Amino acid sequence: MTVQADMEKAVAAAQSALGTYEAFSTSTLDESAKQMFKEMSSDMERHVGQLRGRLNYVTQNNAMNKPLS
Repeated sequence: MTVQADMEKAVAAAQSALGTYEAFSTSTLDESAKQMFKEMSSDMERHVGQLRGRLNYVTQNNAMNKPLS
């Protein structure tokens, strides 16, 4: 497996976790749990952004994606 494929999997996993945390935050009536899941969602949004940035870098700098000269 390539680094790019690994990064794509990491982005997908982080997005999945983000969705789960958001669902938990809206489905619970416990205010402390709701706040905890909202904070976790915010953290995961930052993580997804960082992972996407890295994936974009890897994609743009992957020798296999560059045309042959």
